[in-house]
Amino acid sequence: MTSLCGLAGLLLSLRAALALSELRWCAISDPEQQKCEAMAAAFREAAIQPALSCVLGTSAEHCVRLIKDSEADAITLDGGAIYEAGKYYGLKPVVGELYDQEDGTSYYAVAVVRSNSSLTLGGLRGARSCHTGLNRTVGWNVPVGYLVQSGRLSVMGCDVLRAVSGYFGGSCVPGAGETAYADTLCRLCRGDAAGEGRCAKSPLERYYDYSGAFRCLADGAGDVAFVKHSTVLENTDGRTLSSWGAPLLSRDFQLLCRDGSRAEVTEWRRCHLARVPAHAVVVRADTDGALVFRMLKEGQMRFNHAGASFQMFESEAFGQKNLLFKDSTTELVPIASQTYQAWLGADYLRAMMGLVCDPSRLPSYLRWCVLSAAEIQKCGDMAVAFSRKQLKPEIQCVSGESTRHCMAQIQAKAADVITLSGGDIYTAGKTYGLVPAAGESYQDDRKDTYYAVAVVKRNSSYSFTLDELRGKRSCHAGHGTPAGWDIPVGVLVQRGFVRPKGCDVLQAISEFFSASCVPVNNAKDYPARLCELCIGDDHGLNKCYGNSQERYYGYSGAFRCLAEGAGDVAFVKHSTVFDNTNGHNTEHWALHLKSEDYELLCPNGARAEVTQFAACNLAQVPAHAVMVHPDTNPFAVYGLLDKAQELFGNDSNKNGFKMFDSSDYHGQDLLFRDSTVRLVPVQEKTSSSAWLGRDYVASLEGLQSLQCSGAAPAAPALLPLLLLALGSILSGPAL
Repeated sequence: MTSLCGLAGLLLSLRAALALSELRWCAISDPEQQKCEAMAAAFREAAIQPALSCVLGTSAEHCVRLIKDSEADAITLDGGAIYEAGKYYGLKPVVGELYDQEDGTSYYAVAVVRSNSSLTLGGLRGARSCHTGLNRTVGWNVPVGYLVQSGRLSVMGCDVLRAVSGYFGGSCVPGAGETAYADTLCRLCRGDAAGEGRCAKSPLERYYDYSGAFRCLADGAGDVAFVKHSTVLENTDGRTLSSWGAPLLSRDFQLLCRDGSRAEVTEWRRCHLARVPAHAVVVRADTDGALVFRMLKEGQMRFNHAGASFQMFESEAFGQKNLLFKDSTTELVPIASQTYQAWLGADYLRAMMGLVCDPSRLPSYLRWCVLSAAEIQKCGDMAVAFSRKQLKPEIQCVSGESTRHCMAQIQAKAADVITLSGGDIYTAGKTYGLVPAAGESYQDDRKDTYYAVAVVKRNSSYSFTLDELRGKRSCHAGHGTPAGWDIPVGVLVQRGFVRPKGCDVLQAISEFFSASCVPVNNAKDYPARLCELCIGDDHGLNKCYGNSQERYYGYSGAFRCLAEGAGDVAFVKHSTVFDNTNGHNTEHWALHLKSEDYELLCPNGARAEVTQFAACNLAQVPAHAVMVHPDTNPFAVYGLLDKAQELFGNDSNKNGFKMFDSSDYHGQDLLFRDSTVRLVPVQEKTSSSAWLGRDYVASLEGLQSLQCSGAAPAAPALLPLLLLALGSILSGPAL
């Protein structure tokens, strides 16, 4: 058997060698074909095997198809093209370019502007943009991916081209001429000297590739060029091609940095958009990559030194730059893994997620999981409003019995979306594998956190501190809510005021306060005192229900509990008082409330004005997040919601529906928190733990190490570990 296996392996090797008696390199332009033929002649004279021949294609995409159909064998591609060649055509990278010893097989994507420009990376909307080519790595995938991930560019319905065409004030994106947005994406392109080949993804377009995109900027056609880190230095300070006109100086250009600053073009190591994988030679899956490398290795040993009759990594003699290989290549190296995924890396593949979204694979509907009749009504109105404005995908409403039931439905793909708070976000990620697609922001500066505070009425005759809460009446947004339950109960336990017996926190809290309203989804075995202050709906029904049918549910409901005199203290978010006073809430119970009539209880025993929440709070809490199944494209969800909030996010909008206002439905915080200013992208916080933050997650996970038994299984699986974080929070300088 062993000898047969060995013979089979030998036959396969011989077959591969015979199949590679000739390697057909695919060139994408006449100058590249000329260099390829010169390289083939040099290799032939040096007796390098297999023999090299050249095939002329019209573009990189055309060459990829020729290789897939066995009409050509090899081509050097950039990251974006490697991704497409691997994912859709089964090609594999076998040889990588090395640019210098320090950076190895990678390089940097940069955004270049003129030094006298005032542009920053955060202010590119409306600027004219120059790109190396459609789906090219540094000219398209990285900058567009960065804009999408940072939330500066939202993409609705996976239509990236439409989003980009609407973001920039005209562009040159070679290769976009056949798209529906050629008018804007090709507006700056000029073609060759005769005006032919305009917007072609080939050297026929003078603004194609790295040097072309930089020339687009240098000519004054564009305001920003997306190129690689070496491009400016390769085309300035004596290296400018005569066909460009006057020589260019590198000092006349600068880089845009991710932190909003600018830097000299030599500072690309610290000021760049991304570090990206180098270009690589790709072949069919059945081609022996080792043989290809051995051929190219022998070639570079002979033709990559001064005085050689042919220079593999120089293109000037052929009137163009970067022909066959990048001119900045110092040597070629073998690729061990030979898969496009391994070569590109996880970060690059993640960046590609928002760019390769296939509109035909998007669901027709996004099913929102709702928890009450009022939410169903608001969700239905939202669906109609979005549909009328042709927002995609459309919304459908699915009823859930509780947040956990909704999580289970999303996990089973029977629903798609729900907005959750801190503890539920943790559970959604840990137990059900859900991920955040968007977050709420409660301030105009887009901060995605808020503060948990204890609010009381300003009353000199009935004044007490945080240490004097025993026997008081308490109002909570709901069981399991971060600012309404997890944080304040954690504070009481951490300070030693509450000592649960057998981990029965519910019973301990019911004995600490004289009466409370803590709305809950499942009131079975729930201490009666925790529902004593609750009032239910307008008919007195649904008392203590963990949804808006209970009028004291949610943060606004807990504040109402305090305002109407039912409770002595309300545990809410820092913005809750402002949302419901000074005319901001027109419901009858809040109409005449004034913010100056309320104060905050501070951990140091003092009281403070409600405006001093940053210094007087119980903890800083992660904002609520829109959670989805990991198979759901988060960029498509955020693209829909971002477009929707342009139309319906402002309470004074004239489009009828209000995303962040629940007053028309006689409830609070329906679908989104009413205090939401806008929805923001998750950026790099792509998991529930990343969204919540290390400290908050540590506070939740500590609980799991505690083997609680006995009473109230629904009670805080959160509190034990919560205390770890609270210990440091309460002793920190912010308080």
